[in-house]
Amino acid sequence: MHILEKEKNIISISIFVGIIISLIFLFTTKSYSDSIQKGISEEIIRLHVLANSDSTYDQELKIKVKDGITKLLEKELKNSKSKDETRTLIIKNLDKIEEKAENIIKENGYNYSVNAKISFDKFPTKQYGDIILPTGEYEALKIEIGEAKGKNWWCVMFPPLCFVDASAKVVPDKDKSLLKSVLTEEEFNIVDKAKSENDLPIKLKFKIVEWWQNLNCQKNELYKN
Repeated sequence: MHILEKEKNIISISIFVGIIISLIFLFTTKSYSDSIQKGISEEIIRLHVLANSDSTYDQELKIKVKDGITKLLEKELKNSKSKDETRTLIIKNLDKIEEKAENIIKENGYNYSVNAKISFDKFPTKQYGDIILPTGEYEALKIEIGEAKGKNWWCVMFPPLCFVDASAKVVPDKDKSLLKSVLTEEEFNIVDKAKSENDLPIKLKFKIVEWWQNLNCQKNELYKN
């Protein structure tokens, strides 16, 4: 009987220690993930285009609008040296952005409304050449076409990765250097080396950030519903 009681105490202590270790792991993971994602998002501004619907035509129209907007802004934004400068240029050109999108839509036989604004949105993990950004909330130029109920299109306006050739496997050194200059060494290593086969620690760190941010996004969606 005494031995049985001792075994129960050992099991109880083991469960208690396990819970404490799990809580420490979750707290550490949350703290690290939020710190990295926030650090990256504070230096990046993205483009978020929402199609009217998921119909083939509306999705094709979304790409045409995206192409027109990036072409409109390319000359000014390509030389931007900071997120603040990019944001200022975008706000300055919001009317032109809406007008350009509306013209493209009319040229293609539709009359959808367009709403362009700066907002904060949740983005999934996305790769641009050899740069990969973790899921999370980012500031973005948001362009809503019509009812804006279709699939999204994303890219990065600062640093200007929207203007990198979509087929390129490597981000140009100029844009990568700019990204490196605005991120900490840890943040840059994560976005630059997350896909590297030779850097397991960085890949694991990226997965921690990705896992926690995805969990956080799912939790927020549940609260909304």
